[in-house]
Amino acid sequence: MAEDTWLIAGLGNPGTRYRHTRHNIGHMVLDELLERMGATYTRTKVGAKAVGARLAHGGPKVIFAISEGYMNHSGKPVRGLMDYFSVDPAHLVVVHDELDIDFGRLKLKRGGSEGGHNGLKSITQHLGGNRDYLRVRAGIGRPPGQMETADYVLQGFSEAERKELPGFIDRTADAVELLLTEGLTAAQNKVH
Repeated sequence: MAEDTWLIAGLGNPGTRYRHTRHNIGHMVLDELLERMGATYTRTKVGAKAVGARLAHGGPKVIFAISEGYMNHSGKPVRGLMDYFSVDPAHLVVVHDELDIDFGRLKLKRGGSEGGHNGLKSITQHLGGNRDYLRVRAGIGRPPGQMETADYVLQGFSEAERKELPGFIDRTADAVELLLTEGLTAAQNKVH
């Protein structure tokens, strides 16, 4: 195993139809991280777009990736990249939308349940049931009224949320960097 290699997987759905939806916040955060580094994705043979980089001089090697398939099938490309780059599950960071956290807030954690998130379920399944990976949980809040969850996550952000979204994406990208450079506990103390 390449001891200092990390895989950052941003969850979302492909295509312009889903690009600016709540479910694609993981893609948005990875796009921000790549923009900061001046990097661009390349296609892989495992159904993902990925790029390798270092966060800073002497920092850890990081593979940034987004699946080219749908959210519910995120596990196969994530596992393919982990196998190809010899990434241990403890060095996997998944950036995803989180219904149980208010919009604009984020939480960092290792392991735990998938909370009904199909992208996380797929990853856990392809890791043989191993849940011991890191999650950057970007809050999108609960759907209003009687709206179905599936409809809500596949909708665009409200007008008020769109105004706050760039700052939220920026803070979430900062949290990913903190997680890699300072570790989970230190990052949690600064983010929570």
